[in-house]
Amino acid sequence: MKNYILEQLKALTSIPSPSGYTREITDYVSGQLSGMGYLPKISNKGNIAVTLGGEGRPLILSAHLDTLGAMVRKIKDNGRLRPTTIGGHQWDTCDGENCTVHTRDGHTYTGVVLNTEPSAHVADKKKAKKESHMEILLDENICSKKGAKKLGIQNGDFIALEPRTVITESDYIKSRFLDDKLSAAILLGLAKAGKDSKISLNRKVTLLFTVYEEVGHGASSIPADTEEIICVDMGCVGDGLDCTEHMVSICAKDSGGPYDYSLTGALIETAREEGLNFAVDIYPHYTSDAGAALKSGRDIRFALVGPGVYASHNYERSHTDGMMNTYRLLQAYLENRCDHCNLRR
Repeated sequence: MKNYILEQLKALTSIPSPSGYTREITDYVSGQLSGMGYLPKISNKGNIAVTLGGEGRPLILSAHLDTLGAMVRKIKDNGRLRPTTIGGHQWDTCDGENCTVHTRDGHTYTGVVLNTEPSAHVADKKKAKKESHMEILLDENICSKKGAKKLGIQNGDFIALEPRTVITESDYIKSRFLDDKLSAAILLGLAKAGKDSKISLNRKVTLLFTVYEEVGHGASSIPADTEEIICVDMGCVGDGLDCTEHMVSICAKDSGGPYDYSLTGALIETAREEGLNFAVDIYPHYTSDAGAALKSGRDIRFALVGPGVYASHNYERSHTDGMMNTYRLLQAYLENRCDHCNLRR
């Protein structure tokens, strides 16, 4: 299963999918699920829902396929592009990154993201690496707005950063967009295990792959019978947190407030019973698809787990240990090894 999940991760990160530009990746995931024998459904906004099986107490496991990205805000007179962010970009981490511009007529053009004063041998004073000081230099022989427009580039075209996915010999996973394509790959692993009869479902389980999480409304629409949603998203690693890249992280509270007491407690007990390497942490600057579902008025229990990921919204790093601890926690919970009904809220 480890190799399968890593193969899916590489495939997912190779497909550009900034929020709003996700058709290719939803087609890919839907095709993978259909190939396993499932019947995935794609909603009007592009979310994918697929029921793995089971009866009663409907549960959703969600992960998001959309990523951070950018869009052409303006074509400058010199043919360079001024970007506008999609999601919570840290532009200082993008300086010098390769990218691809996707036009609405289907063309793609490579380029590089740079500060407007990038050369240490020229600039008298470096400019702060914020959005207004960043630009995309196209790898095309143009030097004017007219030249860029002749290529078919226009305001509103999507800009995707190069993921640079690497799996090291020591099993570290390095890539942009592990948030949340690593979790999406884990869910595809669970789907495969379900078809291979390696998971015995004791309730109705639906996987939900959302496409607008990074901009706040990914899971704003979920199946009407849902009782619980477990968001599978990156676990935070950093100062003041216990999680490492080798662990599965269970979030007790994020910027929107505490997660459901009984469901979070059930996941903690399951991790303990399974002998998993895990941490319970607070994410001070974080939101998830659970928040989107709750803001839409749904009366559900909600929790958040995920593999430990360092340097979020940057060039991120995780480890296959954290990936597999997350997979095993979800597998055990789906097999109902921990009955959360007896836990106090």
